[in-house]
Amino acid sequence: MSNCYWHAGKAGGSPLGNKIEDREKMFETKTGIRIVIAAALTLTAALAQGQRPLVDGAGRQAAKPAAVEYLYPEQVTVPAGKPSAVALHFRIPPGLHINSHTPREEFLIPTTLSIPEGSGVRLDGAAYPPGTEFTLPLDPKTKLSVYTGEFIIQARIVTTAGDHLVEARLRYQACDNNACMPPKTIIAAIDVIGK
Repeated sequence: MSNCYWHAGKAGGSPLGNKIEDREKMFETKTGIRIVIAAALTLTAALAQGQRPLVDGAGRQAAKPAAVEYLYPEQVTVPAGKPSAVALHFRIPPGLHINSHTPREEFLIPTTLSIPEGSGVRLDGAAYPPGTEFTLPLDPKTKLSVYTGEFIIQARIVTTAGDHLVEARLRYQACDNNACMPPKTIIAAIDVIGK
């Protein structure tokens, strides 16, 4: 009898038939919504693959590497109270360059080294390497003065007696062939022992 009722309801438009049709439509709607949500989640996951944060070996999120890396020295011993030369070594990854200490255009940001006051060590001066001439592929008439690869800044420091952890600062602006990044300052940590 229920079979008859089923068919009669569908064909004849009885209240039971409308309820069944409503349930079928609701089921189709819910299924459609589930498909749309699944597709959106799949698309979101696929797009996120290209923007995955850097992760270190322990599975923690790692900081994006700086465009300039301080290499060495980690520790120097110099006579206390006398100006002493210290060679600071830096590296720029392939594909990037930074403006030299003496860029050719006034609006370009020069590379500069500083040591904060109160560290027990004073920057008495710095000798920067000459820049390399660089031409942008998009503007062959413009010549820039830049650093690429490894470069050395000869710092002249004066220290008081004792052991001082100095956080020298290198300010620079890195660029590739198409665009420049915002200016950045990195720390060059050096243990300076004044004897």
